[in-house]
Amino acid sequence: MKFDSKKHLILPALLATTLTMSGCGYNTLQAQDEQTAAAWSEVVNQYQRRADLVPNLVQVVERYASHEQAVFGEVAEARAKVGSVQLTPELLNDPQAMQQYQQAQGQMTSALSRLMMVSERYPELKADALFQDLQAQLEGTENRITVARNRYIEEVRSYNTTVRQFPTNLTAKVFGMQPKPNFTVDNEVAIATAPQVNFGGNNTSNDGK
Repeated sequence: MKFDSKKHLILPALLATTLTMSGCGYNTLQAQDEQTAAAWSEVVNQYQRRADLVPNLVQVVERYASHEQAVFGEVAEARAKVGSVQLTPELLNDPQAMQQYQQAQGQMTSALSRLMMVSERYPELKADALFQDLQAQLEGTENRITVARNRYIEEVRSYNTTVRQFPTNLTAKVFGMQPKPNFTVDNEVAIATAPQVNFGGNNTSNDGK
Protein backbone atom coordinates (compact mmCIF):
# COMPACT_ATOMS: atom_id res chain seq x y z
CA MET A 1 0.00 0.00 0.00
CA LYS A 2 1.45 3.31 -1.08
CA PHE A 3 1.80 6.00 1.56
CA ASP A 4 0.07 9.25 0.52
CA SER A 5 1.91 12.00 2.38
CA LYS A 6 -0.25 14.77 0.88
CA LYS A 7 -3.47 13.21 2.20
CA HIS A 8 -1.97 12.82 5.65
CA LEU A 9 -1.00 16.50 5.64
CA ILE A 10 -4.35 17.76 4.32
CA LEU A 11 -6.50 16.07 6.97
CA PRO A 12 -4.72 17.63 9.98
CA ALA A 13 -4.78 20.99 8.21
CA LEU A 14 -8.54 20.76 7.67
CA LEU A 15 -9.04 19.73 11.29
CA ALA A 16 -6.93 22.63 12.52
CA THR A 17 -8.83 25.07 10.31
CA THR A 18 -12.17 23.78 11.59
CA LEU A 19 -11.13 24.10 15.22
CA THR A 20 -9.70 27.58 14.62
CA MET A 21 -12.85 28.85 12.90
CA SER A 22 -15.03 27.39 15.63
CA GLY A 23 -12.90 28.95 18.35
CA CYS A 24 -13.05 32.37 16.68
CA GLY A 25 -16.83 32.35 16.54
CA TYR A 26 -17.39 31.57 12.88
CA ASN A 27 -20.07 28.99 13.63
CA THR A 28 -21.74 31.31 16.12
CA LEU A 29 -21.82 34.13 13.58
CA GLN A 30 -23.33 31.89 10.95
CA ALA A 31 -25.96 30.57 13.34
CA GLN A 32 -26.92 34.06 14.49
CA ASP A 33 -27.07 35.30 10.92
CA GLU A 34 -29.54 32.52 10.12
CA GLN A 35 -31.56 33.33 13.23
CA THR A 36 -31.90 36.98 12.24
CA ALA A 37 -33.01 35.96 8.76
CA ALA A 38 -35.61 33.60 10.20
CA ALA A 39 -36.84 36.25 12.63
CA TRP A 40 -37.14 38.76 9.79
CA SER A 41 -39.15 36.30 7.71
CA GLU A 42 -41.68 36.12 10.53
CA VAL A 43 -41.88 39.93 10.65
CA VAL A 44 -42.59 39.99 6.91
CA ASN A 45 -45.18 37.22 7.23
CA GLN A 46 -47.12 39.12 9.87
CA TYR A 47 -46.98 42.40 7.93
CA GLN A 48 -48.28 40.52 4.89
CA ARG A 49 -51.06 39.06 7.01
CA ARG A 50 -52.08 42.61 7.93
CA ALA A 51 -51.93 43.79 4.32
CA ASP A 52 -54.15 40.89 3.28
CA LEU A 53 -56.84 42.00 5.75
CA VAL A 54 -57.04 45.52 4.33
CA PRO A 55 -59.23 44.96 1.22
CA ASN A 56 -61.95 43.14 3.18
CA LEU A 57 -61.79 45.71 5.96
CA VAL A 58 -62.14 48.62 3.53
CA GLN A 59 -64.98 46.86 1.73
CA VAL A 60 -67.11 46.45 4.84
CA VAL A 61 -66.43 50.01 6.02
CA GLU A 62 -67.45 51.36 2.61
CA ARG A 63 -70.90 49.81 3.03
CA TYR A 64 -71.67 52.25 5.82
CA ALA A 65 -69.30 55.13 5.10
CA SER A 66 -69.01 55.33 1.35
CA HIS A 67 -68.26 59.06 1.39
CA GLU A 68 -65.09 58.66 3.49
CA GLN A 69 -63.07 58.64 0.28
CA ALA A 70 -60.11 60.53 1.73
CA VAL A 71 -59.53 57.79 4.29
CA PHE A 72 -60.00 55.02 1.73
CA GLY A 73 -57.55 56.74 -0.59
CA GLU A 74 -54.97 57.00 2.18
CA VAL A 75 -55.32 53.31 2.99
CA ALA A 76 -55.02 52.34 -0.68
CA GLU A 77 -51.91 54.49 -1.09
CA ALA A 78 -50.33 53.04 2.04
CA ARG A 79 -51.06 49.48 0.96
CA ALA A 80 -49.56 50.14 -2.48
CA LYS A 81 -46.44 51.60 -0.86
CA VAL A 82 -46.09 48.59 1.42
CA GLY A 83 -46.34 46.29 -1.60
CA SER A 84 -43.65 48.20 -3.47
CA VAL A 85 -41.09 48.21 -0.65
CA GLN A 86 -39.81 44.69 -0.15
CA LEU A 87 -36.94 43.92 2.20
CA THR A 88 -35.41 40.49 1.69
CA PRO A 89 -32.88 38.97 4.11
CA GLU A 90 -30.16 39.85 1.59
CA LEU A 91 -31.01 43.55 1.98
CA LEU A 92 -31.10 43.59 5.78
CA ASN A 93 -27.60 45.06 5.90
CA ASP A 94 -28.77 48.16 4.03
CA PRO A 95 -29.77 50.91 6.52
CA GLN A 96 -31.56 52.91 3.82
CA ALA A 97 -33.63 49.92 2.76
CA MET A 98 -34.56 49.25 6.39
CA GLN A 99 -35.59 52.89 6.86
CA GLN A 100 -37.78 52.84 3.74
CA TYR A 101 -39.44 49.63 4.90
CA GLN A 102 -40.13 51.10 8.34
CA GLN A 103 -41.60 54.25 6.83
CA ALA A 104 -43.90 52.28 4.54
CA GLN A 105 -45.18 50.11 7.38
CA GLY A 106 -45.57 53.15 9.63
CA GLN A 107 -47.71 54.80 6.96
CA MET A 108 -49.85 51.66 6.82
CA THR A 109 -50.28 51.69 10.60
CA SER A 110 -51.38 55.34 10.55
CA ALA A 111 -53.81 54.78 7.68
CA LEU A 112 -55.38 51.77 9.38
CA SER A 113 -55.73 53.71 12.62
CA ARG A 114 -57.71 56.43 10.82
CA LEU A 115 -59.81 53.83 9.03
CA MET A 116 -60.74 52.20 12.34
CA MET A 117 -61.61 55.58 13.83
CA VAL A 118 -64.25 56.00 11.13
CA SER A 119 -66.33 53.36 12.90
CA GLU A 120 -66.88 55.76 15.81
CA ARG A 121 -69.10 57.86 13.57
CA TYR A 122 -71.17 54.91 12.34
CA PRO A 123 -72.88 52.82 15.05
CA GLU A 124 -74.28 50.44 12.43
CA LEU A 125 -70.76 49.73 11.23
CA LYS A 126 -69.53 49.00 14.75
CA ALA A 127 -72.40 46.54 15.18
CA ASP A 128 -71.67 44.71 11.91
CA ALA A 129 -70.57 41.14 12.66
CA LEU A 130 -68.10 41.01 9.76
CA PHE A 131 -66.52 44.29 10.84
CA GLN A 132 -66.17 43.01 14.39
CA ASP A 133 -64.51 39.83 13.11
CA LEU A 134 -62.08 41.75 10.91
CA GLN A 135 -61.34 44.14 13.76
CA ALA A 136 -60.48 41.19 16.00
CA GLN A 137 -58.26 39.70 13.28
CA LEU A 138 -56.47 43.02 12.86
CA GLU A 139 -55.90 43.37 16.58
CA GLY A 140 -54.48 39.84 16.73
CA THR A 141 -52.23 40.56 13.77
CA GLU A 142 -50.91 43.75 15.36
CA ASN A 143 -50.03 41.72 18.46
CA ARG A 144 -48.21 39.16 16.29
CA ILE A 145 -46.32 41.95 14.52
CA THR A 146 -45.21 43.32 17.89
CA VAL A 147 -43.94 39.92 19.03
CA ALA A 148 -42.16 39.26 15.71
CA ARG A 149 -40.48 42.68 15.65
CA ASN A 150 -39.32 42.41 19.25
CA ARG A 151 -37.83 38.99 18.51
CA TYR A 152 -36.04 40.39 15.47
CA ILE A 153 -34.67 43.32 17.48
CA GLU A 154 -33.20 40.93 20.05
CA GLU A 155 -31.73 38.64 17.38
CA VAL A 156 -30.03 41.60 15.68
CA ARG A 157 -28.68 42.89 18.99
CA SER A 158 -27.19 39.48 19.73
CA TYR A 159 -25.67 39.19 16.25
CA ASN A 160 -24.28 42.74 16.29
CA THR A 161 -22.70 42.15 19.70
CA THR A 162 -20.92 39.06 18.37
CA VAL A 163 -19.77 40.94 15.26
CA ARG A 164 -18.26 43.74 17.38
CA GLN A 165 -16.72 41.71 20.22
CA PHE A 166 -13.12 40.47 20.23
CA PRO A 167 -12.05 38.01 18.89
CA THR A 168 -15.18 37.29 16.84
CA ASN A 169 -14.91 40.75 15.29
CA LEU A 170 -11.76 39.55 13.50
CA THR A 171 -13.61 36.55 12.08
CA ALA A 172 -16.51 38.77 11.03
CA LYS A 173 -14.09 41.13 9.26
CA VAL A 174 -12.42 38.30 7.38
CA PHE A 175 -15.76 37.00 6.09
CA GLY A 176 -17.26 40.44 5.43
CA MET A 177 -19.96 40.16 8.09
CA GLN A 178 -21.13 43.63 9.13
CA PRO A 179 -23.46 44.83 11.92
CA LYS A 180 -27.07 44.87 10.77
CA PRO A 181 -29.29 47.97 11.01
CA ASN A 182 -32.12 47.57 13.49
CA PHE A 183 -35.44 49.29 14.08
CA THR A 184 -34.90 52.86 15.23
CA VAL A 185 -35.11 53.87 18.88
CA ASP A 186 -38.39 55.72 18.28
CA ASN A 187 -39.76 52.65 16.56
CA GLU A 188 -38.70 50.39 19.43
CA VAL A 189 -40.59 52.61 21.89
CA ALA A 190 -43.64 52.52 19.67
CA ILE A 191 -43.69 48.73 19.48
CA ALA A 192 -43.31 48.15 23.21
CA THR A 193 -47.07 47.60 23.14
CA ALA A 194 -49.27 46.70 20.20
CA PRO A 195 -51.25 49.52 18.51
CA GLN A 196 -54.84 49.85 19.70
CA VAL A 197 -57.25 49.05 16.88
CA ASN A 198 -60.44 49.17 18.93
CA PHE A 199 -61.15 52.88 19.16
CA GLY A 200 -64.24 52.72 21.31
CA GLY A 201 -64.68 55.02 24.31
CA ASN A 202 -61.55 56.93 25.32
CA ASN A 203 -59.02 54.74 23.54
CA THR A 204 -56.46 56.56 21.41
CA SER A 205 -54.19 55.52 18.60
CA ASN A 206 -50.76 54.20 19.47
CA ASP A 207 -48.98 54.23 16.14
CA GLY A 208 -45.78 55.80 17.35
CA LYS A 209 -46.65 59.27 16.09
